[in-house]
Amino acid sequence: MHIAVASYKGGVGKTTTAVHVAAYLNTIAPTLLLDGDRTRNATEWSLRGDGFPFTVADVASAMKLAGKFKHSVVDTGQQPTEKDLKALAEGCDLLIIPAVPLALDTAGLRQTIEALQRMNENRYRVLITKAPPPPETEAQQLKALLDELKVPVFKSMVPRLKAFSKASASGCIVDKADDSRAARAWEAYEAVGKEIVTYARVKKSA
Repeated sequence: MHIAVASYKGGVGKTTTAVHVAAYLNTIAPTLLLDGDRTRNATEWSLRGDGFPFTVADVASAMKLAGKFKHSVVDTGQQPTEKDLKALAEGCDLLIIPAVPLALDTAGLRQTIEALQRMNENRYRVLITKAPPPPETEAQQLKALLDELKVPVFKSMVPRLKAFSKASASGCIVDKADDSRAARAWEAYEAVGKEIVTYARVKKSA
């Protein structure tokens, strides 16, 4: 299975999503995380600690390494061109678009979805990240709007938790972070991972 994570907007949890989707898929079969962002955030994250339980490599190594792994996840560069987005969508099984519920009409999310719609591309799904806790309802409102617009969206949401920043600072996956909510943070990406696997099975049988 080949997964790509992309967004026109920074600060939406793109690298966090790529890292943790790779971590989940690696519990099923060997997984390769390809770091295609010029900032190399995923690579730097992995070097701050004892390393990840999966392989992290530069995207330029894809051809050499991809055959050794069952799954691959690409952490793409920020603000991809429409041409880049088209190539990503056509080259993966699922394109994940992280989005934060800061505003229902975020320019980055809108631009990404509009570009994919112009391509008649449907192999993508929006993932709402940094969802605030109750009584705040912005995340639920964004999901309802996306559902109304018939935009593919994950049922699962990733909560806004400090455990993720602690994991990045410590160079580990969030379930290993020194935080009381680390288990909850990991459970969120486990749920996302299970949706991805289900999506892949449905597409394969279709």
